[in-house]
Amino acid sequence: MILLIGVVLVSIGLGYLVGGRLSGFERFRLRWWFLAFVGLALQLAPVPADLATEFLIGSYVLLLLFAAANLRAPGVWLILIGLALNLAVIAPNGGMPVSRSALVESGQASTLAELENGAGTKHHLETADDVLTPFADVIAIGSPVNQVASVGDVLVYAGLLWLIVGVMRGARRVDPAPPWVAYQGRHRASAS
Repeated sequence: MILLIGVVLVSIGLGYLVGGRLSGFERFRLRWWFLAFVGLALQLAPVPADLATEFLIGSYVLLLLFAAANLRAPGVWLILIGLALNLAVIAPNGGMPVSRSALVESGQASTLAELENGAGTKHHLETADDVLTPFADVIAIGSPVNQVASVGDVLVYAGLLWLIVGVMRGARRVDPAPPWVAYQGRHRASAS
């Protein structure tokens, strides 16, 4: 959570540095925003351990649909790729594998015992049976953040930074309708 807050604050600061204003968000509209809200809520909701993976996969499906609906917004294509990479790792592994060395390097050695005892419902300690582990939680981020991230997470955060700065610099130029919706609208107008 600290990393997300940090990315948002850095993005806002960068947006101001390049001449943007927060008032850009007043004019900016995201399509199907409720999918993002429900998708994030599914990740934060306390669920029984035997349903944790299903809820996590469901949340990523909703987030991917939200990103696909907003592909014309700045940076959302990066968010879409990052979410897809995370889902590609989570689905076959029954949760996100976490590297032991990344946990130690990020200052979270105390979390090792929890994951070794199987306490993690959405994350688990990386094993030899896991697949696509280079895309798992293998990137250590030290103090003051003390977090482990995946390549997908990095892309999501980069896309979020791009989105915030882009909206601050002039959202009125952004058409958040995805290409297939814009095409359907033009096709209907020309048919009548």
